[in-house]
Amino acid sequence: MFRVSNTLISILNSLTMLISLAAIGTSVYLQVHGATDCQRVVQWALLWVGVFLFAVSLVGLIGACCRISFLLVIYVIIMFLLIIGLGCLTIFWIIVTNKGVGQEISGRGFKEYKLGDYSNWLQKYVVNAKNWDDIRSCLIEAQVCKSLGGDAPPVAADFYEKRLSPIQSGCCKPPTSCGFEFKNPTFWVMPETGPAAEDSDCKTWSNNQTILCYACNSCKGGVLENIKKEWRLVAIFNACIIGLIVIVYSLGCFALRNNRKDNRYSRHKNYA
Repeated sequence: MFRVSNTLISILNSLTMLISLAAIGTSVYLQVHGATDCQRVVQWALLWVGVFLFAVSLVGLIGACCRISFLLVIYVIIMFLLIIGLGCLTIFWIIVTNKGVGQEISGRGFKEYKLGDYSNWLQKYVVNAKNWDDIRSCLIEAQVCKSLGGDAPPVAADFYEKRLSPIQSGCCKPPTSCGFEFKNPTFWVMPETGPAAEDSDCKTWSNNQTILCYACNSCKGGVLENIKKEWRLVAIFNACIIGLIVIVYSLGCFALRNNRKDNRYSRHKNYA
């Protein structure tokens, strides 16, 4: 007898297969139409996630529809490992994003960010020298500073009241402590006496629109602040996904139990 749990597992895995095919299709589309460096990271992530979801869904679908206990055992084990893996990853993300906060600046509507305020792991493995060139290329490609220059008014007082994103604050202007004179949102003049603070970012800043403060520690701090916010949101999303996987895992266990009962019933019937 085909049980409700088998039916639900079949429906859920059919939906997951459609999602996986959409992810694979998007990856192929980006490849065919010439993905940029930033899109290429997303492209490969979509491809591998899509292939993994398709394979797991296929195992669960065949195991539930054809009542093959061996495949359902594999499916249930994978679901269990996913629960453990996502749980550990979520806890890890919360721990490494626990440090770091934007610093309030008197008379400014925006905050500023220092690289040293964030966890050593984020500094060592996310914004290291190996990864930063790629991150900087993506920031330039996204034109985060160009959009700031187009939207912000040319009056200094109005700009200082503007709420900037962490990346705009860290990458598109010099730190306030440098004491540079505002000309426009992405063009600042150093005082004749030199920077007002001993900060390496003050010397790193350039009015060249392809350089600006993309090599500054404040820019790296802004990127880490953005990553911190995104990872916290992903952690919440992961918690919801874990809850869903627990339900699927439970249904898989019920379907496996049903398969074994039906198989025992069939063998007993044939023996009789």
